[in-house]
Amino acid sequence: MAGSGKVACAAWIRRREERATRVFAVYGRAGPGAAPAVEVFGFDPKTCSLSSEPLARAVLGEEPGDAPRGIAVHLSGDEIVCATAKGCRLFKLIFEEFTVRLIPRDAPALESVGPQKCLAFSTDGAKFAIGGEDGHLRIFHWPSMNVLLDEPKAHRSFRDMDISLDSEFLVTTSTDGAARIWNIDEGVPLVNLTRSSNENIECCRFSRDGMKPFLFCTVTKGQSFLTVVWSISDWKRIGYKKLLGKPASTLSVSMDGKYLAFGSQDGDFCAVDVKMMEVSHWSKKAHLGSAISSIEFCPTESLGTFPEKTASLPLAGLGRELGMTLMHCCRFYTGYAYL
Repeated sequence: MAGSGKVACAAWIRRREERATRVFAVYGRAGPGAAPAVEVFGFDPKTCSLSSEPLARAVLGEEPGDAPRGIAVHLSGDEIVCATAKGCRLFKLIFEEFTVRLIPRDAPALESVGPQKCLAFSTDGAKFAIGGEDGHLRIFHWPSMNVLLDEPKAHRSFRDMDISLDSEFLVTTSTDGAARIWNIDEGVPLVNLTRSSNENIECCRFSRDGMKPFLFCTVTKGQSFLTVVWSISDWKRIGYKKLLGKPASTLSVSMDGKYLAFGSQDGDFCAVDVKMMEVSHWSKKAHLGSAISSIEFCPTESLGTFPEKTASLPLAGLGRELGMTLMHCCRFYTGYAYL
């Protein structure tokens, strides 16, 4: 694959066009001897592969602080926010008949916020939330950038965040094991999720099936590693199950809400059937013992995703019992798996 430097972050881009839905992938690259950059690739679901060359590329700068740390893509597929150590950079995607252009845009409210751990657009595309290494939470109207919430002491330092399907609630977790629920429209905290003194709430995702809404969180309790489910109506626990069986590094939910995907600290991942709350697929040592840093389902009916941090892209045939593709991002490598 073209492009130098390791893949530090990645995300899917979905474009709804007149006759079809096209899928792209965006990478943030950085590494010794390579200028930090954002690259956009086409994706072929039939071969489960990216285009051999980037369709568009934008250099972020020349300094170490310009290296990408995270990427969020707007629901429209037309805008990308890339986090760096300095702050966040906004790019506009221009799709033409045979080309794609990546155009930098001014976003003063984002550019000097410092290193961000979490970035999330709401499902309706009207809000954007960022959580920093310093524990500072900011929620904006999009695209006006009017501030909905500015809370400097939301957490000690952010671990994870997600926005509910109806775009009403934000869940955030901290590196100290705490978790909070926020009302986005009112810009206020609602509740701290309850936990015992030996519990750490880590990864978090809202359900996506449009039925009865739930919140899924990975919880470490001593030497037990659980997936706990909360009701959104009263924010009380309604159950838990041991699924991954080891510390989770990342969590994702498919767009139709039917599957969860867990990445582990030692490079394993599994997919879970939400209705049955049972593991449907395991992949051991998918990333050679490296922690999977992010995981994201591909935004089509038959695809799913994960990322890692390297410059190559191997393909793995893992059987087709789930009929979905997963792209993973690990700390040292980027790969896809077809399940």
